[in-house]
Amino acid sequence: MKPVYLLLVAPLALAACTDRADEARGVDHGETLLSVSASGQAESRPDRAQFQAGVETWARSAREASKANQDKIAEIVVALRELGVEEKDIQTRAVSVQRINWGDRKGQFQAGNVVEVTMRDPARAGAAVTAVTEAGANIVSGPNLSMTDPEATANLAYADAYKAARKRAEVYAEAAGMEVSRVLYIRDAGGQQGQTWLRGADAMNESAAIRTQAVAPPPPPVSMPMPEQGSPSMMVGTTRSDVYIQVDFALREK
Repeated sequence: MKPVYLLLVAPLALAACTDRADEARGVDHGETLLSVSASGQAESRPDRAQFQAGVETWARSAREASKANQDKIAEIVVALRELGVEEKDIQTRAVSVQRINWGDRKGQFQAGNVVEVTMRDPARAGAAVTAVTEAGANIVSGPNLSMTDPEATANLAYADAYKAARKRAEVYAEAAGMEVSRVLYIRDAGGQQGQTWLRGADAMNESAAIRTQAVAPPPPPVSMPMPEQGSPSMMVGTTRSDVYIQVDFALREK
């Protein structure tokens, strides 16, 4: 058994003498591992506004309530089309008919219909809200300002984050009398773009069961009074992206 024991040990001894001291971390012999966390920012002007508009109608029968509702929604759509909104940018979000069993309208039927409107020019969203209100909408929610290509702005923020990480690594290396040798590892730690969360690398590794869970629908629009004249002002502003990354560098002697 002794010769066999020697044959098993020999490869281990040879592996310990190789140039790579830590294969799992990717650090070569004579290198030092430096892990840096950094953040990056970028701003962009939203180029899309979305809001919801709808109508609630009441009648003695479900058929009458639905018919009155359809007529009002048709008027709202016409008002939007006259404003230049394309058909593809008007989408039904909710349709409902229910019997009222409480209050002054007990015994009547309530019909509801809500559409989501996408404005390619956010500055015109205020005029659109006024138009649908004048056409009879008694439900209005929004607008939600966003960008048609949010990834482009997020990428600018990630580039900014990497530059910050690299600069910090170079400062560490200089203070230690070393220099940056290689980049070993980059992890996307996610971030936030306006009101939207950006998923990081860890979030993307969730189990299939979690990934396939149904997404909860957005809260229903809230009825709100609108001004009788004029157009609500729209201050588009800018949307900021804040992202975070972790980078592992290998440092070596100068």
